[in-house]
Amino acid sequence: MGWLDRFTGVKKPPDPSDLWKKCPKCGEVLLKKDLERNFFLCAKCDNHLRMPVWDRIALLTDDNSFVEIDQDMESADPLSFVDSAPYSERLQKAVQNTDSFEAVICGEAHLDGKPLLLGVMNFDFMGGSMGSVVGEKLTRLFERALQFRFPVVCVSASGGARMQEGIFSLMQMAKTSQAVVLLNKAAIPFVSVLTDPTTGGVSASFASLGDVNIAEPEALIGFAGPRVIEQTIRQKLPGGFQRSEFLLQHGMIDMVVHRRQLKATIGHILQLLSSSNPAL
Repeated sequence: MGWLDRFTGVKKPPDPSDLWKKCPKCGEVLLKKDLERNFFLCAKCDNHLRMPVWDRIALLTDDNSFVEIDQDMESADPLSFVDSAPYSERLQKAVQNTDSFEAVICGEAHLDGKPLLLGVMNFDFMGGSMGSVVGEKLTRLFERALQFRFPVVCVSASGGARMQEGIFSLMQMAKTSQAVVLLNKAAIPFVSVLTDPTTGGVSASFASLGDVNIAEPEALIGFAGPRVIEQTIRQKLPGGFQRSEFLLQHGMIDMVVHRRQLKATIGHILQLLSSSNPAL
C-alpha cells in the first residue's frame, strides 16, 4: 500500500494475475481457485497445466502423510558465476519467490497406507534445473530407499542441468544415475513420472531410468529442444515430436496417464512390484 492508501485505510485491490491464468493451449481464462480444485486441468480443453509442487505432493500422497527431509540444504556458488545477474542473486530471488531452498522437495509419505519416498521437482525454482544440491537430495533419497527398502517415486519438471554450476551440475547426472543402478540391483521399485517439461540433463539421467516411466498427456520430454535438433540435422521434425504420446509410440516411455488417474495408477504399480518382491 502507498502512503495515501495507508492514510485513508483503503486497501489496494489484488493483482488480476494473482486471480486467474490463461490456458496456454486454448486460451481459456481460468480462475486460479477453480484450477486448484480441478487439479490444474483446463476446464475447457482438459490441458494439463503445470502443477505447483505442494499441490503435486498432495495429489500423490495420503492426507497429511508427507514429511520433508533435507529441507535445509542450500546451493553455493562454486564458480562465482555471473551472466546478466550473479548466480547468488538468482538463488536468493528464487528462494523468496518459491519459499523453498531448492528445485526439488524430497520426503517420506504414504500412498494407500503404504510407505514410500517421494521427490518432486519445482519448475518455479530456476526452471527446475538440477544443480549440485538437487542431485545430492535425490541421491540421498535413493540411498534412504536402499536403507529402509521403501519404493521411490520421482516427479520431474525441469529444464535440465543448471548452467551456473558448470561441471558440478553435470556430475549430478552420473551421481543420480548410479544411485538408481543400486536401487535396481536391490530390486527396490522406482517409478519415474515425467511432466511438462522434462528436458536436458534430467531427462538424460534418473528421470528416464524408472522401472516404470509414466508421462502426463502432451508433456514435453526430450534432451535438446526441437529447434536445436532441426538446425543440427537440417530436417523438419514430425508433428508431436518430443511429446509424451510420440514417445509412447516409439517405446521411450511406458505409459501416458491422465492426472486424475495418476495416484491410483502409481499405487497399483507399486503394489504389483512390491508383491513380486517378498523383501519389501
